[in-house]
Amino acid sequence: MTVKMPHSADGHDPDALYFLPLGGSGEIGMNLNLYGYRGQWLIIDCGVTFGEEEHQPGVDVIMADPAFIVERRDRLLGIVATHAHEDHIGAIPYLWPQLKCPVWATPFTASLLRAKLVEAQLANQVKITTVPMSGRFTIGPFDLELVTLTHSIPEPNAVVIRTSAGTVLHTGDWKLDPDPLIGDVTDTAKLNQVGDEGVLAIVCDSTNALRAGHSRSEGELRHSLTELIGRYNGRVAVACFASNVARLQTIAAAARAHDRDVALIGRSLWRIEKAARENGYLADTPRFLTEDEAGYVPRDKILLICTGSQGEPRAALARIAREDHPNIELEEGDVVIFSSRIIPGNEKAINRLHNALIRLGIEVVTDEDHFVHVSGHPYRDELVRMYQMVRPRVAIPVHGEARHLAGHAALALQCQVPEALVVENGALVRLDRRGAAVVDEVPVGRIGSDGKGLLPLRGTVLQQRRRLGNEGSVVASLVVDRRGRLAAPPQVSLIGLVEAVEDPASEMRDALLDAIEGMPTPLRHDDNAVRDVARRVVRRIVGERFGKRPLIEIQFIRL
Repeated sequence: MTVKMPHSADGHDPDALYFLPLGGSGEIGMNLNLYGYRGQWLIIDCGVTFGEEEHQPGVDVIMADPAFIVERRDRLLGIVATHAHEDHIGAIPYLWPQLKCPVWATPFTASLLRAKLVEAQLANQVKITTVPMSGRFTIGPFDLELVTLTHSIPEPNAVVIRTSAGTVLHTGDWKLDPDPLIGDVTDTAKLNQVGDEGVLAIVCDSTNALRAGHSRSEGELRHSLTELIGRYNGRVAVACFASNVARLQTIAAAARAHDRDVALIGRSLWRIEKAARENGYLADTPRFLTEDEAGYVPRDKILLICTGSQGEPRAALARIAREDHPNIELEEGDVVIFSSRIIPGNEKAINRLHNALIRLGIEVVTDEDHFVHVSGHPYRDELVRMYQMVRPRVAIPVHGEARHLAGHAALALQCQVPEALVVENGALVRLDRRGAAVVDEVPVGRIGSDGKGLLPLRGTVLQQRRRLGNEGSVVASLVVDRRGRLAAPPQVSLIGLVEAVEDPASEMRDALLDAIEGMPTPLRHDDNAVRDVARRVVRRIVGERFGKRPLIEIQFIRL
């Protein structure tokens, strides 16, 4: 049962710390977390997920609706980024014009964010404070400290949030990798120290909470990919997440072991590579070839690292599979290795990509065929180890669907955590010495990037697009004179309903003419009444003829 408390949504209780997820709880991706203390608010991460053309036509990326915090912008202190993945920083360029607050990030994350802000023409407006790894800093009433973790991108951090109400450890994304290849191993000494100080709550990654055992290491993967690449004589292409700098280094080392040059195919890979080298990563990795240079290298001496592991239609690998990439082609006898996992929701797109490649005679290798990928998120044994180190009073699972959150909460209780609280987006959690409780629910929603603007996903625009795509549309044009009579025959256009050789519009024209001429004279002088009659006529005929409910637009002109 949700208990309502006065002013709780504004965090006016000086003895409590408030946690409010607007995105990323009850789902994977699109993280946007708020912490409120003494009337001030802090955002931890501000990310996106990607639109599905079938359900969100025209929408590239989706993010949490920030309306709650925009209404309290005068009390918003800033954004702290745990790491540089799109689902943690990707929404900042889109939402910053509404938030207008400073950002704190470690060097690699700051480099990638600055590149995004340049593209969004915001580079000179957003203040970014670079925090060193393991840095400790203060933002308003929040005493913050970063703890080094391991993940599938450089510089992942947990954030220790210290207040007089208690200490919260917000993990971000993490795993326990003993051989991450890039960056330091998880700072277990600091986690133990924080646990010794006393942790009121841990807000923790749940992505792999249902997977038994321990995730595998990036170092272990290097040996497997090296062996696999050595099997092939044709071109080898590897699809992976562009942000996984350790994977780029792994693939480059595996290629070098077989005397292959490595080319990066896809803009996002070059953006990541630039940020990595700016911050001292990939120092021992030779320069990557461009896609132009790759065309001059013999098939058995080249390895291509490509964007598009999730089947994104505009990414490099999809264009290669469609044979419309301007510089790169694959042919029979070549191989594509998918060194990645399938993000839920992308199954259809990835299967289409696999099938397109196979039709070209290209071999496709996935994690079902060979050891080609390691996850960046903790399995159950790693979660147990985290609880042994941190020993929180309360566990709040995030970054997972409902089944992941429930499984994580059950595991936390097995680890002798006194309290586990499963919440989803919009649940306002009060944290104090007594524990945790949901004290309010705030409205939440999703918005999508649509060209140069943002759209609510439940708004009329996307509803109309989906309806147009599924049902088609009819446009009827009426010209009526001052006496209320048609000055010209009605014009009707059918879009997405019939082939060009058919002409059912003549039936509609006749029916519209009869219906309007048959209206009582007073009603023919009422514009809305004429529109309603016309709309009913079109809807009836389309329903009878096609069994459809298209968008109907009545264009009305009165002379």
